[in-house]
Amino acid sequence: PAPPKPGRSTDSRQRRMDDGIVSRVVQPIIRWVAGRARRLTPAARVAVLERRVHLAGIGAGWTVDRVLAAKLALGGIAALAGFWYGGQRSTLAMGIFAVMGAAFGYLAPDLILWGRARERQGIIRLALPDALDQMTICVESGLGFDQALQRVAERGSGPLAAELQRVLGELAVGIPRREALGNLVDRTDVDELRRFVVAVRQADEYGLPVARVLRVQAAQLRMRRRLAAEERAMKMPVKIVFPLVICIFPALFVVLLGPAVIRIMETLF
Repeated sequence: PAPPKPGRSTDSRQRRMDDGIVSRVVQPIIRWVAGRARRLTPAARVAVLERRVHLAGIGAGWTVDRVLAAKLALGGIAALAGFWYGGQRSTLAMGIFAVMGAAFGYLAPDLILWGRARERQGIIRLALPDALDQMTICVESGLGFDQALQRVAERGSGPLAAELQRVLGELAVGIPRREALGNLVDRTDVDELRRFVVAVRQADEYGLPVARVLRVQAAQLRMRRRLAAEERAMKMPVKIVFPLVICIFPALFVVLLGPAVIRIMETLF
């Protein structure tokens, strides 16, 4: 047989050795831990976690199995840290800190996913009125709804543009528009986007002009965004009270009343 060409190895063991340590060691461990975690986690909990992963939009690299592995790993590491920290004090403290550390490490990925999902939903909510304005202009200029959607997705950026690109991909493979828009609502869980999808569906069913529906939806979303900004502005004075009372007023009292208190103490004693 002809000898193998230079630079190519026909040995499977050599090919595995040529791979990095991540693919040879770390990934099998992650897969093993993820498999055990999926077996121990109830199916309903796995479904909830999968929805949180979709809402957070953390990408294809962080699957549900990897998040489950991270939960177990962080829970074990935090439990060991609490065990070591509490062991320096007493047996009771050792057990308490170990349980608290395990609970915190296990729930930390859920908190991170929840925060990422809230942040992503806020970005989509703010970008949606401008996207609808662009779609309205495109439809009124003669483009179809799908072409307007493609134009907004290509020229936009952020989570909303990425989700619109995914909708266009689903439409390209033959998924009906109604189902693709429903999947968009399920992946984002934004109330304003859900109202927009319902309005587009009703326009398709009853034969209403899409441009008029888009114009009305854009105007309503701009009004909602303005009202939300006014509401946040009205809450600011209430939120400022707590830092003033806790941080600024004590220092101000020390500066203003400190010399007087010192002089009174010197006079009396």
